[in-house]
Amino acid sequence: MKKVIRFTASWCQPCKVLAKNLESVNNVYSIPIEVVDIDIQNEMAVEFGIRSVPTLVMMDGNIEVKRMTGSKTVNELQEWATT
Repeated sequence: MKKVIRFTASWCQPCKVLAKNLESVNNVYSIPIEVVDIDIQNEMAVEFGIRSVPTLVMMDGNIEVKRMTGSKTVNELQEWATT
């Protein structure tokens, strides 16, 4: 089953924009989203090699399918979610 891991931080302004845009996209596609605050869940950020936030990682089971870094528009997120 596919899911998205959204790596974020409370101090990250682009992360807040991305979260809002992702919510709009997810209302259509209903992909489970796991939110990881890199300041709280540091080990997971290291495990995934997160170097900047926001970062989205699409997982299919335990396999990383793709990732996207930076704040994106709703259209960019829709394209990313469906390709």
